[in-house]
Amino acid sequence: MDSATDTVLAEQFDEIEQQHSADTLGMWIFLATEVMFFGGLFAGYAVYRFSFPHVFYAASHHLDVLAGAIDTAVLLCSSLTMAFAVRAVRLGQRWMSILLLGVTAVFGAGFLVIHGFEYHHEWTEHLVPGGSFAFEGADPHRAQMFFWLYFATTGLHSLHVLIGVALMLVLAVLVLLEKITAARFMTVEIAGLYWHFVDVVWVFLFPLYYLAGAR
Repeated sequence: MDSATDTVLAEQFDEIEQQHSADTLGMWIFLATEVMFFGGLFAGYAVYRFSFPHVFYAASHHLDVLAGAIDTAVLLCSSLTMAFAVRAVRLGQRWMSILLLGVTAVFGAGFLVIHGFEYHHEWTEHLVPGGSFAFEGADPHRAQMFFWLYFATTGLHSLHVLIGVALMLVLAVLVLLEKITAARFMTVEIAGLYWHFVDVVWVFLFPLYYLAGAR
C-alpha cells in the first residue's frame, strides 16, 4: 500500500485533520497534568528557598555545575534531533528518521549516565537525605530539605527521560517496520511534544538547583 495514502481514519472522526487535532489536544492535556505535577514541587521549592535562602545557597555549592551544564547541553541537542526526526518522518525519509530517533535516544541515555555519576558522587559525599546525611555547614536540617527537593524533582525528571528513551527506540523500530510512515506521522509528532516538555522541565531545574548559590 502506498505510504502516502494509507492513513487510517478512526470512525469517530470526519476527516484526518480533525483526528490529528484530537491527537495533539490529548497530548497537550496530558502535558498540562504533568505541569501541575511538577508545579507542586516547584512551589514547595519556592517556599523553602525564600524562607531559608542562605541555606539553599550553601547547599547548592555541593552540586556539580559543570555536569549540570553538560546535561543541559545534551538535552538541548536531543530536542534538535527530535525536531529533525519529526520532519524526516513527515517527508517520508525512513532511514533518516530511524537515525535521528536513535540519536535522540542516545542523547537521553547520555543524560541519564551523567546524572547517574552525579548521584553517585552525592551518595559518597553523604548528601542523600536519610540517616547517613552529613552536611558541613550551618543548619544541616534545612539543607537536607534542599536535597530532598533536589532528588525528588531530578529523580522524577530522570524517570521521564528514561520513558522517553524507551519511546524513541520503540518509534525507531516502528519506522523500520513501516508501521509509521509519512502518512502516519502523528505518533512521532506527539512523542516529540513529550520529549520537548521533558527538556523544558530540565531547563527550569538546572538554574533552580545548580545555580541557586551563584552570586
